[in-house]
Amino acid sequence: MHSKRKIFKMPPRKPIYEGKAKQLFEGPEPGTLIQHFKDDATAFNNVKKGIINGKGVLNNRISEYLMLRLHEMSIPTHFIRTLNMREQLIKSVQIVPLEIIVRNVAAGSFAKRFGVAEGKPLGHPLIEYCYKNDVLGDPFVTEEHIFAFGWATPQEMDEIRMYAFRINDFLSGLFMGIGIRLVDFKLEFGRLQENEREQIILADEISPDNCRLWDMKTGRKLDKDRFRQDLGQIEDAYREVARRLGVMPQDGDSSYVIEVNAKTPKAQKKKPAAKKKKKK
Repeated sequence: MHSKRKIFKMPPRKPIYEGKAKQLFEGPEPGTLIQHFKDDATAFNNVKKGIINGKGVLNNRISEYLMLRLHEMSIPTHFIRTLNMREQLIKSVQIVPLEIIVRNVAAGSFAKRFGVAEGKPLGHPLIEYCYKNDVLGDPFVTEEHIFAFGWATPQEMDEIRMYAFRINDFLSGLFMGIGIRLVDFKLEFGRLQENEREQIILADEISPDNCRLWDMKTGRKLDKDRFRQDLGQIEDAYREVARRLGVMPQDGDSSYVIEVNAKTPKAQKKKPAAKKKKKK
């Protein structure tokens, strides 16, 4: 049983940044931001665009749950609390301009680059780095590039690598417990200035948007590859991940969930009852 969630009503706020799948707004307290999850979907470096109805709601719930579980494992994250169905209060960090990709199984561009069959297990988890730059197409880089351009220090990369492997170990076991194979996933980290000390913490999100998740029995893809590859049933796949994690109302409330995910319907105004004519 999950405890009832408090809903915090927020006043109008100042936009800070808008990405492909999320928006950031100024937070209500110093050193905080509000992270808003959108329904927008993109693929192939923003070439393919679309809308996945309810994706923002589900990603908010899934990412909240996984961030809290990682916090229990002493992995520092930017997550503070959920504000509403689409928004979280997070710590403001300076993002390290790298995408950290952890791979357990050959899939996607990795399988094509190395000419191996998709689904081939790797001998051990493998980490790749991409420089976060949409104009350049997020190119793959080595640690030599990272140090040469000053994107992160050797000490920071040691921490990032250590956290990435720990997160992979934990999430692989968690997803295996609900019949899902964690194929690969993307992480982002940031620098948090707190009490005159700087530390590396996990940022961004963890959801079917940046994880490859396959059903262990059928191999069915339960992630954004359904959008990339036009496989259909995208919303159903995201809902299935949320359902297995236990962060979505059960079948008894399914009609409500689908309604909310599609778009919360506006309450219909009741027509005033017709006044009865007085008999003369």
